[in-house]
Amino acid sequence: MSVTTTASVNNRFLSPRSPLRGWPAVVSVMLGIFAIVTTEILPIGLLTSIGSSFTISDGRAGLMMTMPGLLAAVAAPLVTMATARFDRRLMLCAFMLLLALANFLAAAAPGYGLVLTSRIMVGITIGGFWSIGAGLAERLVPPASVGRATAVIFSAVPLGSVLGVPTGTLVGDLAGWRTAFAVMGVLTVGVLVMLLLLVPPLPPVHATRLGVLSGMLRSAGIRFALLLTFLVVLAHFGTYTYVTPFLEQVTHASGGLITTFLLLYGAAGILGNFLGGAWAARYPRTVFGLAAGLIATVTLLLPALGRGETGAVILLIVWGIAYGAVPVASQTWFAKAAPHAPEAASVLFTASFQATFALGALVGGAILDRTSPSAVMLLGGCTAVLVVLAVGARSAERRTGPGGTCGR
Repeated sequence: MSVTTTASVNNRFLSPRSPLRGWPAVVSVMLGIFAIVTTEILPIGLLTSIGSSFTISDGRAGLMMTMPGLLAAVAAPLVTMATARFDRRLMLCAFMLLLALANFLAAAAPGYGLVLTSRIMVGITIGGFWSIGAGLAERLVPPASVGRATAVIFSAVPLGSVLGVPTGTLVGDLAGWRTAFAVMGVLTVGVLVMLLLLVPPLPPVHATRLGVLSGMLRSAGIRFALLLTFLVVLAHFGTYTYVTPFLEQVTHASGGLITTFLLLYGAAGILGNFLGGAWAARYPRTVFGLAAGLIATVTLLLPALGRGETGAVILLIVWGIAYGAVPVASQTWFAKAAPHAPEAASVLFTASFQATFALGALVGGAILDRTSPSAVMLLGGCTAVLVVLAVGARSAERRTGPGGTCGR
């Protein structure tokens, strides 16, 4: 089906007289990504309680973070190519249904094996829904509103990232970790209904082929974006996945206080997202380097200053501001490096982010089981330092000769 034909199909459902044309559909897609991101990182704040329920170590419980990321990294390119001929609305709804089933399965799972099975379902949903949904703004709103609609869709990533952990922890503290997953299941069903009612039929228009993805990897800007994304996500999720054990064992904070700390972290992350979004469009490299520097500083200082509650909460707030800017800076960098192929750039961003997410949780869990939460923080901080050094080296190269094309 041609682009013109698809546009005419969409216009039958989106009245041109309405100033809100297409925005309910945009919000529905954004809420879908919010539900996905929140479900993905929900175990971070519930890690020790889930581990205790099944009598497993915190490191093994960290597999709940590793498995979705690995599956999402594989699903992102495969699902995008395999579903090229299917209506995008139907695919979005199918993935939302799979996510709801995953949450309800986790809530009712009698054994840890079924919990991990539910996380496999989450991983497939992440790779499929995100790769399709990220590029839909131009098909849902008039051309003049595409930029704002894209920003709304992408805002789900930092909002889910910074709010999911503290909210899930709060629900888990009040009613148990199974209730937290059940609540997410109900929320996901609500989003599914919104997608069915508010998103118009979206026949496939453009297909991302394997050749396009492989061709993008020949770009120096894309390769550098992949390198920095790998390092900073490895540093963040290798440490933040196990922030609850750190606060329990090193800070000796109570469960209620940990929830408060994580809520403050979440609020700081929202601030970091807006600050990063304002600057990343012009200076993605600078924002990336600054965020990595703050993450390095926080994680290196936590073993010493995080022994007290005041020091821990201050560092967590700084950490939230820093990480809040990372997803928007990374996505902006990928988009600037491949303006001719936005969907393919989104697939690479999703795959690289999720693969490193999983690796960070896996490495952090292995280190935690063999050493201590403080050692996890120190190693994560050293990894974040490498990002700062890489950004500094590229900036110096740009001052002395030809360099990348992705901004300062």
